[in-house]
Amino acid sequence: MKKPPEDKIVNHVGKDVKLGRNVKLWHFTYIGDSTKIGDNVKIGSLSHIDYKVKIGNDCRIEGNVYIPPLTVIGNGVFIGPGAIFTNDPYPPSKRLAGITVEDGAIIGAGSTIRSGIRIGKKGVIAMGALVTDDVPPDTVVMGIPAKPAYSRTEYEKKREDWEKGMIVD
Repeated sequence: MKKPPEDKIVNHVGKDVKLGRNVKLWHFTYIGDSTKIGDNVKIGSLSHIDYKVKIGNDCRIEGNVYIPPLTVIGNGVFIGPGAIFTNDPYPPSKRLAGITVEDGAIIGAGSTIRSGIRIGKKGVIAMGALVTDDVPPDTVVMGIPAKPAYSRTEYEKKREDWEKGMIVD
């Protein structure tokens, strides 16, 4: 099968969208109406950023991520592949609630976050976690349902050890 030329790869950018400087949208990305995206943001392939979403500066959103309407994402946030944010705890209802992600948060691959949740500054959600309660600042949560496991300082130490090739539990 022949690969389509680069100019045939289609993204959707809705009405009244504000894109900051140096925003990179990978293939087949959807950006809904009235969304605001800050500077130096990268959004991976097949991601769906719905309407009235606000994304700060220096964020990285991997592929296959769903971010629903009314979500607010701070600066320096990383969202791993396949993360799902929800906006309706009792679908299909007539009331939606966005998710707030504060600066420096990390959201692991395949995690699911219930509507109305606040992820505190530098909070970390482990891969595959099901988040049903707010995540305190500087706290790592994991599991189903997600519960606090350790501090962001401990997380950074584990990452540093991992990068040095040390065995990390």
